[in-house]
Amino acid sequence: MSEQLVDTLEVDEFTLGLVGPEQEWAGSVRDGGTVKTHTPAGCWGPMITPNFRGGHEVTRPIYVENAEPGDALVVRIKDIEVTSIATSTGSMAEREGAFGDDPFVDHRCPECGTPWPETVVEGTGEEAIRCVECGANASSFGFEYGYTVVFDDDRTVGITVGADGAHQLAEHADEAMALPENSRQHPILLYEPDEMPGAVGRLRPFIGNIGTTPSIELPDSHNAGDFGQFLIGAGHDWGLPDEEALEARTDGHLDSNEVRPGAVLICPVRVEGAGLYVGDLHANQGDGELSLHTTDVSGKTELQVEVIKGLDLPGPLLLPNEEDLPHITKPYTDAERDAGAALADEYDVETLHDALPVQIIGSGATINDATENAFDRASSLFGISEGEVRSRCTFTGGVEIARLPGVVQLSMLVPIELLDEVGLTETVREQYGA
Repeated sequence: MSEQLVDTLEVDEFTLGLVGPEQEWAGSVRDGGTVKTHTPAGCWGPMITPNFRGGHEVTRPIYVENAEPGDALVVRIKDIEVTSIATSTGSMAEREGAFGDDPFVDHRCPECGTPWPETVVEGTGEEAIRCVECGANASSFGFEYGYTVVFDDDRTVGITVGADGAHQLAEHADEAMALPENSRQHPILLYEPDEMPGAVGRLRPFIGNIGTTPSIELPDSHNAGDFGQFLIGAGHDWGLPDEEALEARTDGHLDSNEVRPGAVLICPVRVEGAGLYVGDLHANQGDGELSLHTTDVSGKTELQVEVIKGLDLPGPLLLPNEEDLPHITKPYTDAERDAGAALADEYDVETLHDALPVQIIGSGATINDATENAFDRASSLFGISEGEVRSRCTFTGGVEIARLPGVVQLSMLVPIELLDEVGLTETVREQYGA
């Protein structure tokens, strides 16, 4: 695809909820180039649109020059702009008969049984999504507890509205969600939930699903070790035979609220060209995404991409903004280095190791499994024992929950010599000005 390489690639086409080698390319960008996207909201919109095969509507994969399996792709998040003026969210209730093995993937009409049925919108509310074949309510989901949020012009504050406000937004749902032209989802504002009115929340946008293409086809929401568990033994087209098959994932579905402007994500490359994809922007989210869903929005991103040759990652790494790091994982100050050097002289410590922060992403069926996965990935990447990983993360790091049930960020101050060995030093130094 080198004949079509551009310095800046604008992407406005999306998949029906799948990521993998079979997806059509969005275009090709140069190593060091810029990617700009305008993506539809993730989660609720695709969830209530039964012809989707996954829980998000992400971009088609982006081919990056020089990226080959066994390399890593550095993605610098330059900007995020929320274009929606409102959204609806909450905790979900699954509708009996509207799916087979998996409500996010295996949709069917509960009345006529048509798989992944085409649907039309009739009115507003949770009965609005109707099967083209038989006219029944065909959505797999409703709200167990739901609310609608409207944003200020600067997208810094949101408030939850009552029944009148939710209905007003539902009647102009596509416009209020600012769905891009090529989006194929039904906007979740149609459901007009109105519980919890009058709550004020701070907004801080981030990208919930961003990563590289896995080596096998997966529903985009299931490209992680927790949601991916639902694929094991499933009878639909994307079922996996066992846990080992899930190792093909690239953990693009992070839901880490630290994947925001200023952060750097470093992704494993599993296919030629990397296949970067983007979607599932959120206006805000508390750590853990405790309802399993948050304020999903349409929005624009600007990303800068760069290939690191030969950095064979077992999973993604995150270099957050320094202010987002745990206190004990922040880069050392000069005063701290001087104090450390004085203690080293006093107690005859021959070598004092300088170090820089890295977050290792882990995912698994539970938070404990995800943490073990992060330990394994850190141990494999840096060539140290799990005992050393645990010790360093206890003394100079920690674990944060990105999403329940099982995505974590394992923070660690990594000695410079270990970063040198794997080729990460320059990228980490650039991020933290160290």
